[in-house]
Amino acid sequence: MKMINAQLRHRSGLYTLCAEQGRFTAIEPQHGELAPEALALDAGGQLVIPPLVEPHIHLDAALTAGEPAWNMSGTLFEGIERWAERKATLSHEDIKLRAHATLDMLRDHGIQHVRTHVDVTDPSLTALGALLEVRDEARDRIDLQIVAFPQEGIDSFPQGRALMEEAMARGADVVGGIPHYEHTREQGISALTFLMDLAERTGALVDVHCDETDDPHSRFLEVLAEQTRARGMGARVTASHTVAMGSYDNAYCAKLFRLLQKAGLNFVSCPTESIHLQGRFDTFPKRRGVTRVAELDRAGLNVCFAQDSIKDPWYPLGNGNLLRVLDAGLHICHMMGFEDLRRCLDFVTDHSAKVMQLGDQYGLEVGRPANLVVLDAESDYEALRRQAKARLSVRHGEVILRREPERLIVPQAART
Repeated sequence: MKMINAQLRHRSGLYTLCAEQGRFTAIEPQHGELAPEALALDAGGQLVIPPLVEPHIHLDAALTAGEPAWNMSGTLFEGIERWAERKATLSHEDIKLRAHATLDMLRDHGIQHVRTHVDVTDPSLTALGALLEVRDEARDRIDLQIVAFPQEGIDSFPQGRALMEEAMARGADVVGGIPHYEHTREQGISALTFLMDLAERTGALVDVHCDETDDPHSRFLEVLAEQTRARGMGARVTASHTVAMGSYDNAYCAKLFRLLQKAGLNFVSCPTESIHLQGRFDTFPKRRGVTRVAELDRAGLNVCFAQDSIKDPWYPLGNGNLLRVLDAGLHICHMMGFEDLRRCLDFVTDHSAKVMQLGDQYGLEVGRPANLVVLDAESDYEALRRQAKARLSVRHGEVILRREPERLIVPQAART
């Protein structure tokens, strides 16, 4: 593969990228724009980036909104109830069909790396079995990480610990949890200790749905962070959501952030989902229900944005467009200053890749997999402002997506 006339992030001038056997062999500055070549891909001066990364989604529940009933209250807990009803009707083929359809949506928006949470509070582990197959079948377009996610709790669900252990033994990549959903605080702490022990025994990563509630007394993040610090697990651990942080007072957060920095764990915010689900018990003023993304970023902690849901019991919309979520997140989190805007793609590329621990399997560097996306823009700022689409997606040196420019016709009478 050879690509010419590429604009790279935060670099001046144009570049040529070359790859052989699926890996980059050269990334070199050009002396001006090159004429199109028959055997080369031409970026046309547009922005070339590593693929977008989706670090938090639920493929097993995707495309099930309204089945068998809609979440009428819009709350997290009714969503869990509606999902429990739908879960009873799951089949292997049903899950695979919806998962592949959703991955196709993500691919169409330039995403090549995905972490999905899979509900394992099901004695048959139907969803896990289906998604383990999808992980292999989708390798030509997506790298998929699977989180063993105990949607209805670990210590609060019959055989919850055994199901988690079985899920990891069967091939899940990441240990999950949901301590704020356990019946008591004591059970939440016990579940966190169990899942961290399980991750250490298996060498797995950790990604916990943590404090996804407006309750300012839900403080499992401090427990997770201290376990992370004490065990030296650092970047292997991710706290997802942490929306209760938006309800913590500043005095407590000042203490909490010292611990978070010592622990060095990652954070994932799902802003469109959180602003929809949270604040449901408020009258006015209503809380935004999103974690302190800007403050985490300013404190040097790794934080990124994710979609969470696509048309499921928790969130009725979504189409796979991660830039839409980035746009909403920056608005909601008061991150519209130009310094944030000029580097905004960090929150859906490099930061997310760190959550997934992709390491040297990600990025535009010689020797790394030749995976890239050409966006219909020239900079982070313009990509966000115009909601730029993926014009070209290349995986291991092969084109997996090519989008033709949109054709717009304005009748003469309508011109000004």
